[in-house]
Amino acid sequence: MKPRLHYGTTAKLFHWLIVALLLVQYPIGWLMPDIHRGQQPGVGMNLHISFGIVILALTVLRFIWRLTHPVAPESTLPPWQRLSSELVHWLLYILVLATTFSGWLFASFRGWQVSFFYLFPLPMLASDNPAANKAIDGFHQAAEWTLLVVIGLHVIAALAHIFVYRDRVMQRMLPEEVRPSPAAH
Repeated sequence: MKPRLHYGTTAKLFHWLIVALLLVQYPIGWLMPDIHRGQQPGVGMNLHISFGIVILALTVLRFIWRLTHPVAPESTLPPWQRLSSELVHWLLYILVLATTFSGWLFASFRGWQVSFFYLFPLPMLASDNPAANKAIDGFHQAAEWTLLVVIGLHVIAALAHIFVYRDRVMQRMLPEEVRPSPAAH
């Protein structure tokens, strides 16, 4: 399949939905109270895990979409920027998948009963295992912080393309209505 030059509506929708959900997910994760051994999760943890499952599903769909609808790297970029852009995008996929999946494993190793937005119970991926829980908790926390750093680098690069390089690289991911007209440049 020949790569396109611009992201389509579906790719943009996946991207911006995941961005919006991560903007909700991080504060929920930071603000919810600690849940100690033997306690069941409350509203905060149920929401956190539910949003995590949605982010996981959308990321998998976005990944499949990217594989089946490839977009060519911006041809005007220097080779180092094309390579770093590709690496950062793949790293984002890996980190989102690792963070969301490890969160689900964390809940599973805790032996929690969690529901998806209080609609139906989520299947747990493993059984109660305190030793595995401690290891996966450390991995989940490291993954979430690493993901946040890589997201920050991604945002800084996008802003650099808008304000420093003043090229049209960022326009490839903006909705059509938000794009400035060529006459505005």
